[in-house]
Amino acid sequence: MTVKHKNKSEPKFLGLDLSTQSLTAIICGLRKKDTQRFSVIFDKQFPNYNTKGGVLQNKDPSIVHASPIMWMEALEYILQKIKKTGAVKKIRAISVSAQQHGTVYFNQKVRLVLKNLDPSKSFLDQMSKVFSRQTSPVWMDLSTSSECYEITEQLGDDLCVAELTGSVATERFAGPQIRKFYKESPTRYHQTEHILFISSFLTSLLTGKIEAVDSGDGFGSNLANVRTCKWNPKALSAVAPNLYRKLPQIVCGDQQVGFVSQYLVDRYGFRADAIVNVGSGDNPNSIVGLGMIGKNSINAISLGTSDTYFGYMASLPIIRRTEGHIFGAADGKYMFLVCHKNGSLTREHIKNSYGLTWRQFAEILNTTSPGNSGKIMLPFLTPEITPHVPKPGIHRFGGLEINDPSDNVRGVVEGQLMSMYIHSAWIGKRPNEIIITAGGSKNSGILKLISMIFNVTVRTFEIEDSAALGAAIRAAYLWLRMKNKDISWQKLFIEIIGKRITKTIRPTQSETNVYHGQSGLINLYRYCENHVVNGNNLSKTEFENFRKRYG
Repeated sequence: MTVKHKNKSEPKFLGLDLSTQSLTAIICGLRKKDTQRFSVIFDKQFPNYNTKGGVLQNKDPSIVHASPIMWMEALEYILQKIKKTGAVKKIRAISVSAQQHGTVYFNQKVRLVLKNLDPSKSFLDQMSKVFSRQTSPVWMDLSTSSECYEITEQLGDDLCVAELTGSVATERFAGPQIRKFYKESPTRYHQTEHILFISSFLTSLLTGKIEAVDSGDGFGSNLANVRTCKWNPKALSAVAPNLYRKLPQIVCGDQQVGFVSQYLVDRYGFRADAIVNVGSGDNPNSIVGLGMIGKNSINAISLGTSDTYFGYMASLPIIRRTEGHIFGAADGKYMFLVCHKNGSLTREHIKNSYGLTWRQFAEILNTTSPGNSGKIMLPFLTPEITPHVPKPGIHRFGGLEINDPSDNVRGVVEGQLMSMYIHSAWIGKRPNEIIITAGGSKNSGILKLISMIFNVTVRTFEIEDSAALGAAIRAAYLWLRMKNKDISWQKLFIEIIGKRITKTIRPTQSETNVYHGQSGLINLYRYCENHVVNGNNLSKTEFENFRKRYG
């Protein structure tokens, strides 16, 4: 069905996405391309917080925090911008997206302050004293290895933790971060009344009360049972005492948590009947913004600072595994995500090592032969998450010489993508299509290689800010559902976004044969990875056999 409204009262929907470096707002209508975008970059707009890339600098690089007060100021900045457009009076629903895993800590004053906000004053003026912890650990923080070990011991082993919570105990997740805070600052922990996720923190500012977190964000904590969508008592007790009463409620799938506060009505001009959806993480919002809800046959790869492979899941996988993550989806089902820390910065390191431009980098990928004559690179410029490689190092095999730019360019991309293919096997059936997003999606050579290695059709879309857009679509879907308008996620996506396919790439059979099968390059890469990760022996015979067939 097509949802029609008179222009005079045409509803608008607001999606907010608080990323590491910026806060972005998307306002959409129910027609194609009827969108407005607003954004603020933290480093540029708020230099007084002394952030770099949106985070605070620390002598210990494994400790990465940010200021929740800065995020609060950024929200006010964006709301003022929206107020000036006049669109605020048409906004019927709001949904929040935020960087996952980060936590915000409040004392007992917060409920009363939120409830009685004075519209003549800013959030900043009234809420600076409600924090029991002045900074928030974010997803880049890797300082909780010992806490992960302690939690794992309490719950059994890595397989037990992943089976229960969707992920092994992970340094950046809320559970280990809360445990570290409890161990280092027990007094401040006991003075903490509420521990919110960043998405529920922002949502609480919109409604004027402490709000729930959804399973999309809540599952990225090592604290929830992914099958029951409830905080797990055993996981909570492995982290810190009395944690259950400090956490927000966790809910499965989208639902209204309230209306905008009277503060937002009086200060910014919002409608009093504007509803607020439960907040979620940026990754669960992105699968909405890419039109992937309900589509098991389409996966996505984000080629950014970290490379991530993610998609929608109607049910949990049967296989037991320790790699990857399970989060909740907006419709109450699931999504998977596999994160590879060595992404664009590692590719850029290889590019810069040989004085190349990105155009030259792409040309090399487009003109050199698939398989690289069996020359393989394991490009771990920094410690790697998937596979787990704690010590960095760029490893070359099969006669790959450091002074050959073409072989190294092909080696770094083939190595990254073959690793992604191998470590996503646990998900189950391979997709028919893969959508490519983020900066690397503009590199035709990388796109072509993805199609060969994954043996699928690869597409790119004219969609930026997929998390903020996904939040706006979620707000629209919730509002329509509450108005008893029967529309599917896919139909709504087409109504708002349209089909913005910019490029489609399909591999040939001969290209994919180089990588697949018993004698393909993927198996040769797996052989090299087992050597680096597990210390297995290497034999020249494997490389010689490959070169005889494809060299």
